[in-house]
Amino acid sequence: MSKTTEEIDLSSIGATPERVLNFGSDTPIEPVKEGITSENYETHADKLPNPTGYRLLILPFTPPEKTKGGIMLAKQTLDKERIATVVGLVVRKGPDAYSDKDKFPEGAWCDEGDWVIFGRYAGARFNIDGGDMRLLNDDEILAVVNNPEDILQ
Repeated sequence: MSKTTEEIDLSSIGATPERVLNFGSDTPIEPVKEGITSENYETHADKLPNPTGYRLLILPFTPPEKTKGGIMLAKQTLDKERIATVVGLVVRKGPDAYSDKDKFPEGAWCDEGDWVIFGRYAGARFNIDGGDMRLLNDDEILAVVNNPEDILQ
């Protein structure tokens, strides 16, 4: 006869970890170095490049590690989402960004600190301290958004 859930001593099983980082592999995981995020990019200001000309430095949006339903996402999933994102934070503007009065008669489309939408393959991608960054031309900005989590991929 099988035991019911009430009859099983759960203390003998041990604690279940909140998150398994390397499921199904015996290879140890190196500690993950905190990359540049929208919360800490100011502390990395000395490492960030200054865009030249009419370019913008964009920090792509990083989705939360936990979904609204409570599911913890794998690091690989988060990395893929960050690379494929079309939303980012304007970190810096080049000296000539939005200065062409013929092209931008109403002024700049966005400012530093704005969340913007851009084309999926727009700009040049590069990594700094584990953080994916992009350099975009000033006319590659498609829209400004208030909350990046409202934009679904």
